[in-house]
Amino acid sequence: MNVILINPFEVPEGREAETLAQWDRVAEYMRRQPGFIATRLHRAVSPGARFHFVNVAEWASAEAFQAVIASEAFRRLTAGTVPHFPALYEVVRDLPPAGSDEGGDAGA
Repeated sequence: MNVILINPFEVPEGREAETLAQWDRVAEYMRRQPGFIATRLHRAVSPGARFHFVNVAEWASAEAFQAVIASEAFRRLTAGTVPHFPALYEVVRDLPPAGSDEGGDAGA
């Protein structure tokens, strides 16, 4: 079962460009790892948002993701990053666009 990584980043003012460059390096590394499916980085548009960036990625399994982040290469690559709070999730509801014939439960 695929899992979703949601990783919000607390980016101090003035470190946006550095954080984007770091995300690019890590994303390129991750896309070459077994079990990686896709990722998207979101930027807050709400003034005063606690998390300036939020990464949402899809992995083939929690085990695949855990194997990658346990590696020494990953630890070296992510050393010194801004505070971030990664966690894995599973989809329990999926609401398609209005007028769509698709179902609403992820497990259906």
